[in-house]
Amino acid sequence: MKKPTHKIYRTTNWSSYNRALINRGNISIWFDPNTQWYAQPQNKQGRNQTYADTAIQCCLMIKSLFRLSLRMVTGFVQSLIKLCGLNWTAPDYSTLCRRQKHIDIAISYQKSSDGLHLLMDSTGMKFLGEGEWKRKKHGPEYRRQWRKLHIGIDAETLQIRAIQLTTNNVSDSQVLGDLLDQIPQDEQIDSVYTDGAYDTKQCREVIADRQAHAVFPPRKNAKPWKDTKSSSLDRNELLRTVNLGSSASQAGHYGKNQAIIGEVWLKLRCTALNY
Repeated sequence: MKKPTHKIYRTTNWSSYNRALINRGNISIWFDPNTQWYAQPQNKQGRNQTYADTAIQCCLMIKSLFRLSLRMVTGFVQSLIKLCGLNWTAPDYSTLCRRQKHIDIAISYQKSSDGLHLLMDSTGMKFLGEGEWKRKKHGPEYRRQWRKLHIGIDAETLQIRAIQLTTNNVSDSQVLGDLLDQIPQDEQIDSVYTDGAYDTKQCREVIADRQAHAVFPPRKNAKPWKDTKSSSLDRNELLRTVNLGSSASQAGHYGKNQAIIGEVWLKLRCTALNY
């Protein structure tokens, strides 16, 4: 059978296409003059911190985005402050190195119009080890180390609402409670979508505590749970439905949300993460 010929697409709107290519290199960075750049005095013993967490987080974001060293970040931020005409100073590299270990990152987000639908997933990140060619040629070495990045994504806005970095021996189900705690208690969570790795009593209980609906399939070879908690009863009912062959709806939801999560991972990979 003859293979179908591939359709050839040609660019016709060259002016718009050219402007789009130019805008890829258009970078505008500015600082809000009302930003709390310096830390407020604390009534504690010892020396007060000079810079607020906002200033440290800003510098670390620039470092991650442009993949700069700490010294280069200091110079880069100094030039931006000068261009903005602000009477600020930039944190030096030693301050950034010390503060980045303990800073609490505040994730900016825009609330969904309706209840929050969270997509949960994790991925591995290699942060120390040889390159892929050397590993294939000479075999892996013991120094290769990995970390796991766990995230919770708003299905409507594709914004990251919860994030946590752990060692590679921490399972996905152990982190779900900490991720949900990052969502304000006054914000309604309608549902949590993820895969069968989160099919544990602990995960379903923490989801039920937030008055949310757990949307993920039971694990393979799953057995009914004997306790009478509402989360366990709902899971047992789902297991009976799946065993009867009516899991098409769950599979459809799972496939769609995996595609959304894959899109977010791709965006992260293109900006700051180096796998």
